[in-house]
Amino acid sequence: MSSNLLPMPLRTVLARPTASHSPARSTCHGAARAFGMSSALLATGYPYQGVPRDSHGLSMPIPKPSSKSPEIPPYPYGPRRVYKQSNGGLYGSSRIQFGNNVSEKHNVKTPRKWRPNVQRRRLWSDSLRCFVQTKVTTSVLRTIDKAGGLDNYLLGDKTQRIKELGPWGWKLRWRIMQSETVEQRFAAERMALGLPPKSPGVLQAEALREATLMGLIPAGAPAQQTQQLMAETQQVIDGDRDFVIGKDEGFMKEQAP
Repeated sequence: MSSNLLPMPLRTVLARPTASHSPARSTCHGAARAFGMSSALLATGYPYQGVPRDSHGLSMPIPKPSSKSPEIPPYPYGPRRVYKQSNGGLYGSSRIQFGNNVSEKHNVKTPRKWRPNVQRRRLWSDSLRCFVQTKVTTSVLRTIDKAGGLDNYLLGDKTQRIKELGPWGWKLRWRIMQSETVEQRFAAERMALGLPPKSPGVLQAEALREATLMGLIPAGAPAQQTQQLMAETQQVIDGDRDFVIGKDEGFMKEQAP
């Protein structure tokens, strides 16, 4: 039967897609967009990082992998010189492994390499009450599940765990330690060990000692100058204002020959 013999309504129905198929196509396109590998998802850093909902909130966001934050203590093992991509994610001890494929018949060696299975995930943090976007290997994901969550993994006190964290995990560890949930957890551990709780004066003395070690406050400075510098440092941490730590009165001063 030729198409000219068909009635007009029937040709219209056959040529036009039915209403049941149209939502399926739109849903499929939506799923493709949701799981697509766009340039924003593959960009360096984490552009869709979560916003902490603890007491600090927006005043202390999640640090970036490449940012230089003077308030964060330096990583004790330093940046990784081999496989530098692991400095911006939770890679554990995974590295690129090199080897050969050897044929059974002629024993011909073909060089090859094995890369870690790295994925970009959003992991929930109970202390920050938000998702933390990070690059993580599947082996570290299994370790996080065994530890009981991201916070327990980052707060591990074993030497091997600190080595596995890397510079990025060390920054995340410092950030969750500033939340009230982890502070209450540490206070409960001190009470269980029979240690007295830390008073605000002790906490301020520890912050002063850390600031002196990092060079933010000169050693042996008067108490008034120390308090002023600590206040300015806190303002810089809370906002984006620049400040000068110290002034050299004799800088660029001409001297008589």
